[in-house]
Amino acid sequence: MGEGGEGLRGEGRLIRSGAHDTDCVVVGASFAGLACATALARAGMRVTVLEKKANAGEKLHTTGILVKDAIDQIALLDGMPAALVRRIDGVRLYAPNMTHVDLSAPGYYFLATDTPALMRWLAGRAEEAGARIAYRTAFTGAGRIPGGFDLGDLGTTRYLVGADGPKSKVAEVLNLGRNENFLVGIEYEYADVEIAAPDRLHCFIDRRLAPGYIGWVVAGVGIVQVGLARRAGSDEATANAAMAAFLDKIAPVFDFRHARRVAVRAGMIPCGGLVSPLAARHALLVGDAAGMVSPVTAGGIHTALRHGLAAGQAIADTLNGRAEDPSLSFVRSYPTFRAKRLLRFLFDRFQSDLAFNLMLGTRPMRWAAGMIYFHRKGVFELGAQAKPR
Repeated sequence: MGEGGEGLRGEGRLIRSGAHDTDCVVVGASFAGLACATALARAGMRVTVLEKKANAGEKLHTTGILVKDAIDQIALLDGMPAALVRRIDGVRLYAPNMTHVDLSAPGYYFLATDTPALMRWLAGRAEEAGARIAYRTAFTGAGRIPGGFDLGDLGTTRYLVGADGPKSKVAEVLNLGRNENFLVGIEYEYADVEIAAPDRLHCFIDRRLAPGYIGWVVAGVGIVQVGLARRAGSDEATANAAMAAFLDKIAPVFDFRHARRVAVRAGMIPCGGLVSPLAARHALLVGDAAGMVSPVTAGGIHTALRHGLAAGQAIADTLNGRAEDPSLSFVRSYPTFRAKRLLRFLFDRFQSDLAFNLMLGTRPMRWAAGMIYFHRKGVFELGAQAKPR
């Protein structure tokens, strides 16, 4: 039966087209999901966010670094409480032999965040706009009905958005694209410690401990975050052993081996670029579920917020009859990461500790690092030299 028909029986009840319980259901109170829900609610849509956790800030898997571009471009962050962030003015990049150089760019900065509190604040903004967030509620499946989807006990909706992370259940149920290439990240949080150069994001290259990515230390909001990410494929014991070895290696600079660890974050980071397909009729993936993460830096918050907001507006325009289904054209606006996918390919296959040791202080390496960290704005500070520790 086509659109506008009398009805369809599903899950033992009569479902009438044009009388859905919500206009859109967003699965996942993530950065992308909350941005999408806020845009939809502000456009007058009835939107529900399904979140299996008890609150939006629970059990996070991200370091939570915001780039300056996000602050400049994402109006959703306007009014963000100052207590939730701490400014980081540059990067200190360490070669495998622990020599380092300092990177900065005029006027550019990062913001370390109290990420759990930031997520709860974003959830509050979505609710203030009129979105409903159903916590402790898991998405389990969806069946197509005229004009939308039947979600069983969760009711019916005209549109469905998957913002439920790199192992998206929405993608699985709707047979959309799935992330296949991952980094595995683990991060320890320490309280009551201080580090040298707290205005720097400290990044460590080491092919043995962090193949395919880096280790890091950053003075966050009230805590110090120490992490390591590496190509997927190793088991949990191997990842924990690598983290222990990393703590030993950086001990001459930052000794956390006897510090009080207050929390651990861990999770999968998609690094293969956008999945395909990204969408189906009346359904769309955003954020990590869509593979919307930089294959080089593993950063995804800026793009998640930006494209989550844009997706919400595009869906609202569709449901209001002002535009075609964003599954047909809007997804073409998603970032393709072509250059960064090439860099990921090269880094995965040709990463060399010896090359980094020899080249860290050279102009080509400085230029490349500036491109990666500062998006073509980066320069090394005048007088900065490779320094042994």
